[in-house]
Amino acid sequence: MSGSKLSLIGISLVLWVCWFLLFTGADSQVTHPDEVKALRAIKRSLVDPNGNLSNWRRGDPCMSNWTGVLCYSEPNNDGYLHVRELQLLDMNLSGNLSPELGRLSYMKILDVMWNVISGTIPKEIGNIKSLELLLLNGNKLTGSLPEELGYLPNLNRIQIDQNYISGPLPLSFANLDKAEHFHMNNNSISGPIPVELSKLPKLLHLLLDNNNLSGYLPPELAQIPNLRILQLDNNNFEGSWIPDSYGKMSRLLKLSLRNCSLQGPVPNLGNIPNLTFIDLSLNQLSGSIPSDKLSDNMTTIDLSYNNLNGTIPSNYASLPHLQKVSLENNSLSGSVPSIIWQNRTFNATETFTLDLRNNKFLNISGTLVVPQNVTVSLQGNPLCSNSILINFCGPYNGDAGGTLQLENNTDCPPLACPTPYEYALPYPTCFCALPLLVGYRLKSPGFRDFRSYVNKFEWYITSGLKLNISQLHLNTFALEAGPRVRMYLRIFPIYVDNSSSHLFNKSEVLRLRSMFTGWLIPDNDLFGPYELLNFTLLANYREFIPPSSSSGISKGALAGIILGVIAGAVTISAFVSLVILRLYMKKHHRAGSKRSLLSKISVKIDGVKEFNFEELTLATKNFNNSSLVGQGGYGKVYKGTLADGTAVAIKRAQEGSLQGQKEFLTEIELLSRLHHRNLVSLLGYCGEEGEQMLVYEFIPNGTLRDHLSGKFKEPLSFAMRLRVALGSAKGILYLHTEADPPIFHRDIKASNILLDSKFIAKVADFGLSRLAPVPDLEGTLPAHVSTVVKGTPGYLDPEYFLTHKLTDKSDVYSLGVVFLELLTGMQPISHGKNIVREVNLAYRSGMIFNVIDDQMGSYPSECVEKFINLALKCCQEETEARPSMAEVVRELENIRFMMPESDSTIGDSVVTDNEKDSSTPSSTSAMKYPYVSVDVSGSDLVSGVVPSIHPR
Repeated sequence: MSGSKLSLIGISLVLWVCWFLLFTGADSQVTHPDEVKALRAIKRSLVDPNGNLSNWRRGDPCMSNWTGVLCYSEPNNDGYLHVRELQLLDMNLSGNLSPELGRLSYMKILDVMWNVISGTIPKEIGNIKSLELLLLNGNKLTGSLPEELGYLPNLNRIQIDQNYISGPLPLSFANLDKAEHFHMNNNSISGPIPVELSKLPKLLHLLLDNNNLSGYLPPELAQIPNLRILQLDNNNFEGSWIPDSYGKMSRLLKLSLRNCSLQGPVPNLGNIPNLTFIDLSLNQLSGSIPSDKLSDNMTTIDLSYNNLNGTIPSNYASLPHLQKVSLENNSLSGSVPSIIWQNRTFNATETFTLDLRNNKFLNISGTLVVPQNVTVSLQGNPLCSNSILINFCGPYNGDAGGTLQLENNTDCPPLACPTPYEYALPYPTCFCALPLLVGYRLKSPGFRDFRSYVNKFEWYITSGLKLNISQLHLNTFALEAGPRVRMYLRIFPIYVDNSSSHLFNKSEVLRLRSMFTGWLIPDNDLFGPYELLNFTLLANYREFIPPSSSSGISKGALAGIILGVIAGAVTISAFVSLVILRLYMKKHHRAGSKRSLLSKISVKIDGVKEFNFEELTLATKNFNNSSLVGQGGYGKVYKGTLADGTAVAIKRAQEGSLQGQKEFLTEIELLSRLHHRNLVSLLGYCGEEGEQMLVYEFIPNGTLRDHLSGKFKEPLSFAMRLRVALGSAKGILYLHTEADPPIFHRDIKASNILLDSKFIAKVADFGLSRLAPVPDLEGTLPAHVSTVVKGTPGYLDPEYFLTHKLTDKSDVYSLGVVFLELLTGMQPISHGKNIVREVNLAYRSGMIFNVIDDQMGSYPSECVEKFINLALKCCQEETEARPSMAEVVRELENIRFMMPESDSTIGDSVVTDNEKDSSTPSSTSAMKYPYVSVDVSGSDLVSGVVPSIHPR
């Protein structure tokens, strides 16, 4: 670089500095100096690719209307203005939250929702004693919840959902006496639910679903006096019963405990006067359904996928608002009482679904006439052998889902409004106006089907906003997993005669925005809590938020500053040039050598930490062979220890690896969004120095294949193998049914199933996974994904291999092969023999017990036979002949309940012994990892870009 060029750069830099000083010194300082410094530190810690915070460089924060900074209108006793709200919703911000946030000591609302901010939650936020709303949801935050947050005396709402928060719930949260909303779902929070939370006097909503909570369900939660929603789905309270005290929650509206590993009876909930929604599905509940009449407000009863017996309570017929009763996949028997549907009346939008598939019902008592708006599904029951009842036994079409269009009756002429104006319909006449667009989601509604509640919702939202109901247009909405309802609200100005603009004025735009962002719309029991997804301003409204800034500097001051700049430029340009030269020489090499692979591809990969190369080098002692725990065609897997002491498994791809760039991205995209105890947890990745490394939780007991091949000294008993099979199936069932959208794994095998210290199965390696098909524009759901064949020989679905059509049943086939491995100890393919063919031959010849693994020890023959039958059904060549993954889980649960108590005790004792051994493994039990893939080659490994997976 020549001296002249450096001088020009120096002069340019000086001019830029002076321009900066010009605009930062223009206004008199009226915001408290500590808060100004804090805001500048906050901006430095954030990455702002869209330039939303560009005006934070000039003027005074409160007087120059910095974007997202809302101040009190009057100075405090100290003579300064103070920040009241920090509103940074949906600005595509990344980076970290600065500890300097704690210096905004007068702030009431901190809102950084729906960005891509990573790092931890600063404990310094606990210094903001005035804080009322802490809104951090929809980011990439990691680490644990700071204890300091529990000492915010005015906190009303804490929303951290859809992040990657780990660690336990702080006991200090029991001090939040004013808290009404705990929204912490879709994270990785672990440990038990503190019983101390029962002390919270005002808590309304406790949403902790989709975490890693364990322990038992505290009976003390029933003591929370105002609790309306208790939502704990997809956690692991293994072996816990639902406390009887939950039937005494007098204010409860919704109880959702889906897929929590609960057992025991269904509690009596008939004494809860306003209960609307019960979901206890996908557990191991047993006994009969309580006969006590439930609340007349009940809309949804879901007890599916349990082990319930007895009959359907006939009093379900007297529940006037029922939308859905799901009792499928139980052991219910007797007659189906048609009185449940025959006396019901419906309007045009109301529906009722009774799902009784896969039970033991023998007949229907009463009329066989079903009203038009009613669906009764009895497939898989003995009564389906009766030809008279065949209409009840067809395939189940499922619930309404996807985006639904509402009727829009209008006689307005087409395309008469200039973009972006729209017709405000239909009252009192067609006129063009500019709407406000509000992304809005019902987070935990008390119903399954929104269609029959649209009118009530429109009245609720407009009365809460103090608008005329004609000002709200709701044309479409989307039903999402949870269940949740996502929609765009179009809010129009009121019609005024002879008005030419048809716009909201500035004060009304700001009022409506503050109603949403301040959660000032009153709560509604039926619709539950809401999420604000975005607040979109079109055309003329954009100048309102943020308002345009003005420095207010005089021309004389401007001239003086510019003259001073010119005079000083010559003097310091040489000095600046030298500084730039040294910095350039120092950093030139470093900039060329550290190229992040991910920066070339995407900076929006959600939910995982980006490690640098040095961190992982230190963690593995420079990738020393002593840290090596696995190896394959993709490269190597190392055990590492991070700086904080966390043990991790680091998958490092070698140059020329079979794991391509698309698979690498796919694995990060998918794993970062999946939270289930039977799926391996991805902690982070590294794309520096031309590397492809994935960082996983360390699983100390290696792979299932290692145990079946005798590399560990303790063989797996049948009880333990059954437990592994059930855990693996639950993990895959989660991918097929709970993930949104669903996912096909495509590479299930014994070496991709890890066993943790408690021998809980964790499905791993998502490099070949594909998103399941989604409905097309007409709502039709394709049955398969067409893709180039990928997978591992021996586990490949033969129909997928021939047709290239990947379905959920392809995973069922692969898991069936794993089941056969569990039973026999054989490899899928060995010495030219195929495990499916060999077991089928033994089964047909009556010699099936001759191929059972000798290492398994004694076993209950009836349970083993049922397991063999299930495995062979999974491995049927024809797709339609195989069970669904839900049916696989149900059958494994049935086998588990058939197990003699002594066998279960033996299995538990072996787990305990192995837990003791796992910390000091023998030299013959080297811990391996499931990343050796012998793939069937294909030119297109993963087609397309993985779309965002929305939170559940």
